[in-house]
Parts: sequence; structure tokens; C-alpha cells
Amino acid sequence: MDATLRQLTAYAAVARAASFTAAAAEMHVSQSSLSRAVADLERLLGAQLLERDTRNVQLTAAGVEALRIAEQIVNAHRAGMKELRRFLLGESGTVAVATLPSVAAVLLPQVISRFRTGRPHVTVRILDGLERSVLDRVLSGDADFAITTVGKSSVQLEQRPLVRDRFVAVLPTHHPLTERTEVSWEDLAREPFLAVGRDSSVRRLTDAAFAQVDAHEEPAAEAGSIATVGGLVAAGLGVSALPALVLPLTGTGQVVCRDLVGPVVDRRLDIALRARRTLPLAAHRLLETLDELRVQGHELPDGVAWSE
Repeated sequence: MDATLRQLTAYAAVARAASFTAAAAEMHVSQSSLSRAVADLERLLGAQLLERDTRNVQLTAAGVEALRIAEQIVNAHRAGMKELRRFLLGESGTVAVATLPSVAAVLLPQVISRFRTGRPHVTVRILDGLERSVLDRVLSGDADFAITTVGKSSVQLEQRPLVRDRFVAVLPTHHPLTERTEVSWEDLAREPFLAVGRDSSVRRLTDAAFAQVDAHEEPAAEAGSIATVGGLVAAGLGVSALPALVLPLTGTGQVVCRDLVGPVVDRRLDIALRARRTLPLAAHRLLETLDELRVQGHELPDGVAWSE
């Protein structure tokens, strides 16, 4: 049978105090119960740990080594319980958030900064990727929740609206369409169109918008990276349409943005959670921080608005 934490704690208290009376007062227990715990430990180990007389308690060689080991175990237990309490209070642990690159780079940094101000022991792990991989991370349990577009509703997911992200026309600096305050999808359909790759939620929405105006031309070029599309537009190779939140990712090239109408298209970004899953408290606290920012009307980039 292994020594109990109670026995080790009792022995360490007596050994440090060199007195059963002082140790009993420190631990708020009777001296007799403390004596029994130490005696039980000695019987278990088959070694005398303390030499006692009417006035003093001294450690044997075995007692010195037993004190070192007992203090390691007791201190590790206290540290572990302290860490567990922090976790249960949402003050430690890791929150994994799966999200789109634009959300990870533009929206989340301020949210995480506010969240970690009072929770320095919580690590936020960002898993950025495209819509399908983001949702797979949630369904597999790799992520606590996601912030993403959700193409089709699923009984496996719980969705909460977060922000609306309006599409704008992205044009080379000297393009004739820059002289207008608004550009239509039909206008873009008449130009060489530079598209994001087919596995992106942005591409799904631009294809749907062009279908509404009966424009089905293949793009002049497509790229998986928003920065690449931005570079192609800046080089004058064509025009594009992108949600406002991704614009900071278009790179250093000079482009001009105009309101895009006929139709107005918003990309809806939701919080997505696996249905019927109990989240760690730290993840709940991060969701609460997001909700606080939404309720307070925290300022968002132009073209991005909190969902009601």
C-alpha cells in the first residue's frame, strides 16, 4: 500500500517543526492523530524516521530522505491543485479557435488582447484555414469553436451570428471605374476578373453574385492567397471583389476600393460550436469577451458590422 498524502503532510510538518505539539497546532489537528499518521508511515516504510524523547524530535538518516521526498510530493500536489482551480475558473489552460485568415489577422488580435488582460495564464491557439478545414477542426474537437462562414447549416453545429462583412470592388489605381463612388457586379463582369481559389468562401460568394446578374465568364486568373490577388490587381491585370475584412491582407500594392452594388453582398461570419459539447470555462470566457465587444459596439473596420 502506498503512503497517503495525509501521512506525508503530517510527517513533513512534524519533521520541519521538530515537534509534535507545534506541528499539531500548525495543522489544527490533535497531537494524537498526528502521532498515529507518522507511526503508520513508519510501519508502511519499515523504517524509523524520527527519534523521540520527552522534549525533542530528531530525524534519522531515513527521516531526512523521507522529508525531502515528502516535501516534493506535497508541494507538487499543492501546485497541481492550484493549477486545477485556475483551470476550473477559466484562468488557465488553452483555448483553440479555428478561423479564417482574415479573422485571425484583423478581428481576433484585439479580442485576445482584452481577454488575456485578466487571464495571463490562458493560451489562445489560433488555427487558421479555409472554411471547410475550419469547420472540420471544430467537428473533430481540435478547436473549441470557430469563427467562419458556414455554407450550409448542420445538425452537428451550433451557430451564432457575429459580424457581417461587405464585399467591395478592388481596382487598380488608374482604372476608369475608380471615378465612380459605386461599382456594380455587372461592371466587374465586363472586366478581367481576378478570383480567389475555388476552395475559399470568398469564391463561393463571388460566383453566386455573378450568377445573380447572369454573368458566367471564367476568371482571367485565380489564386489561393488574398495577397496574390491584391498583387495582381495592383499590377493592373484585372479587378476583383473582396470582403472588407480581408483588405488588410491584400499586400503592399496600391489598389482602390469602391462600394459594390447590384446586388450588395455581405459575408456572414458566425461563431460555430460543435452541438451538445461542453466547453472548457476558458473558452466560455473568450466567447463572453467577444459578446461584450459586440454589445459595446466596439469599432470594426469600414465595411464590417456586428450582427444583431
